[in-house]
Amino acid sequence: MTAIAISSGHGLYVRGASGDPVPPQLDEVDTARWVVDRIAQYLQAAGVTTHVIHDNVSHSQSANLDWLVAQHNKTERDYDISVHMNAYDGNAHGCEVLWTSEDGSVLAQQLVDAICDAGGFTNRGPKERNDLAWLNGCDEVSCLIELAFCDNTSDCQKVTARGDVICRAIAQVLADRDIEMPGRPERPEWPEDLPPKPDYLFYARGTMSTFGGPADSGVSSSEGLAFFYEPEECPHLMLPDQPEGTTGMARRLDTNVFYVACRWDYDVTPKDMLRNQCLKAAVRNPRTGVAFAAFPADWGPHEQETGRAADLSPALAEALGLSTDDEVEVGYPINSP
Repeated sequence: MTAIAISSGHGLYVRGASGDPVPPQLDEVDTARWVVDRIAQYLQAAGVTTHVIHDNVSHSQSANLDWLVAQHNKTERDYDISVHMNAYDGNAHGCEVLWTSEDGSVLAQQLVDAICDAGGFTNRGPKERNDLAWLNGCDEVSCLIELAFCDNTSDCQKVTARGDVICRAIAQVLADRDIEMPGRPERPEWPEDLPPKPDYLFYARGTMSTFGGPADSGVSSSEGLAFFYEPEECPHLMLPDQPEGTTGMARRLDTNVFYVACRWDYDVTPKDMLRNQCLKAAVRNPRTGVAFAAFPADWGPHEQETGRAADLSPALAEALGLSTDDEVEVGYPINSP
């Protein structure tokens, strides 16, 4: 029986490429993790032994590569697969699959053809690479999938719209058989509480709600944000135009952007730091383990009034599968200031 070890590229603390803005473009690490998990669901539905690998421990590129190779090599498997996203100048597009052995070249051709057929991507073909630590370090037949370009909006829209079909196509190549769509997995039990990440300057866990945007009646039509004072300071968070009948920035927030508000400690994470859009927070659903990167957008919620730990953008809450008063974890920052 075929066995697969499949990992997402980079890691929780060693971030890869990212489009700008996200969305509609994509973050490489967040997208690769979702794709790996979904491929694994299809493979497991087909009875294929699947080892899923995500790096949540490394803090440098070299440590990340060493950790991923070690995790792959300690498993019993037939194939090693790594999922990444490309980035270049915003114009480059398409899918390519990298290989470094003759057997890998055959699998790479099958994978890139299946991905491009399923997703409608430009086929950049299989490419031999003998200079990549992950490909060189894995003991079994290995392929590194560059799924699409995370800084190309068209590519990203294809991933978003056809992600499930793409994941199924990849799984069918690896399993060498047709695979029926797996049903929605049962909701897992609550895991044991995890201690605060010692490397986070700020950590919070508690219940959540959503906030912001033209339809949020919980903020006044003139309400501002805590550490942004003009829309020009945070275009990555704002709708292009002020919603009619409002003047405040809270109502102008683009609810499709992943953003978060917490009761930040300004002595530890000062306002200037929170305004830096290169530094993001990790926002995690502790029930499922799903996590996404999000921009700090405001201070809140008010603890005495709500008792909640965080307010999320509607799009972020939906992506995490969270509803009002579900538990959430927030750690900041996920990359070094």
